[in-house]
Amino acid sequence: MKEPTETNNGGALPSLPPQALLERLKDYGQEDVFALWDELSPGERELLVKDIESLDLPRLNRIIRCSLRSQGLPVAAIEPVPENTVSTVEERTIEEKERWWKMGLKAISNGKLAVVLLSGGQVDAFLFFFLRPARVGTRLGSSDPKGCFNIGLPSGKSLFQLQAERILCVQRLAAQASSEGSGSSVLIHCYIMTSRFTDVSTRIFFENHKYFGLEADQVTFFQQGTIPCVSKDGRFIMETPFRVAKAPDGNGGVYSALKYSKLLEDMASRGIKYVDCYGVDNALVRVADPVFLGYFIDKGVAAAAKVVRKAYPQEKVGVFVRQGKGGPLIVVEYSELDQSLASAINQQTGRLRFCWSNVCLHMFSLDFLNQVANGLEKDSIYHLAEKRIPSIHGGTMGLKLEQFIFDAFPYAPSTALFEVPREEEFAPVKNANGSNYDTPESARLLVLRLHSRWVVAAGGFLTHSVPLYATGVEVSPTCSYAGENLEAICRGRTFHAPCEITF
Repeated sequence: MKEPTETNNGGALPSLPPQALLERLKDYGQEDVFALWDELSPGERELLVKDIESLDLPRLNRIIRCSLRSQGLPVAAIEPVPENTVSTVEERTIEEKERWWKMGLKAISNGKLAVVLLSGGQVDAFLFFFLRPARVGTRLGSSDPKGCFNIGLPSGKSLFQLQAERILCVQRLAAQASSEGSGSSVLIHCYIMTSRFTDVSTRIFFENHKYFGLEADQVTFFQQGTIPCVSKDGRFIMETPFRVAKAPDGNGGVYSALKYSKLLEDMASRGIKYVDCYGVDNALVRVADPVFLGYFIDKGVAAAAKVVRKAYPQEKVGVFVRQGKGGPLIVVEYSELDQSLASAINQQTGRLRFCWSNVCLHMFSLDFLNQVANGLEKDSIYHLAEKRIPSIHGGTMGLKLEQFIFDAFPYAPSTALFEVPREEEFAPVKNANGSNYDTPESARLLVLRLHSRWVVAAGGFLTHSVPLYATGVEVSPTCSYAGENLEAICRGRTFHAPCEITF
């Protein structure tokens, strides 16, 4: 224990916490943050006061109370998504795809599309595990954001680089398709959401790699918010005696972060009307997909999502459902879906009744994003996740408060779903190699297998020294966005796997 701080008159009694601040904390039942005041040094007391003063106490009180009250409330009845709201792979015609592709490219060439990349959160344990031998060294406990991760492709490219190069490819395709001719310049502005845990390293990574060919001024970084972790009765948990434990506010924090960073206004000033929003941890994501954008524009909806078919009833993915009869489309987490409903079969289609999985590939109108940001703030309901929180007592079981990207959908006056083949657009990187699913290795193989199919379809040949199921070729986004325009490069040529095919 520290020596008591002496007062100016030489006495041993410590000074009291700032009275006005203490009274504010009492108004919200949070005065316990000063419980260890007497043991703090003057510098630590100053840090604690600054930490508390940085908190919007009325807003946090509203969020905590509304979120705790919402737990245990009756859940509205759900129904399967109506078939007419989903564009399925088998029903989609070549003519429709070509029309949507052209519509999307036109909107992109006119500067109507922006991309929002979700790359916040906290550094994942699996990244620390993989990067430790090569990168961490004495930087004990640190690692790079997930977008910096190299999943082991022949090119050695990071997730950030793969996604940036796909944007470059779409820009080139849009410029070539523009009526002004192939010489016109097309830029898709990229807004990258980081967190206080990933912001500096993400910015440095982009700077060190010269933005992977993107213009520096077409990339805007912004941070998601953090929110205090609380006990089950809603009291702040102290990470140290002079700092409240905080965690990122979930990928749904993107809406308030865009609003308070005035980036929704920035988008409007640039003439942007449509926003493609996706998570960084997908090695096959088709960023700024012209087909998806064209579909979105054609349907005239406020929100849209790419979906994949649920692989099996117990798969741990959220699914789209209709909330009540005639209600909005929402996402229900796998843990919230009754097993009898999860296993129910649609006798007409032969599919699971609740089969459309959410994979964090969304398209929104800018007008709708403004509505969502205001609606979520007004309702102030966050998801509560019971976690072990680092605290002054070691690991304390407490609650993290988060919003999710799919929390927007209940506010949408209209939503359309767009099915994509899982093996073509969904290669998640969530768990360490050695896990049963969603690992860097599984994502690497999904990329190699898809690109190998592209090469063969374009008239190329593959040789390989190991079984083909364990290898393949990688097609650089500088050559092709989705398998198009490869004949000139591949026809009649033989490629030895594994390798990268570039111009």
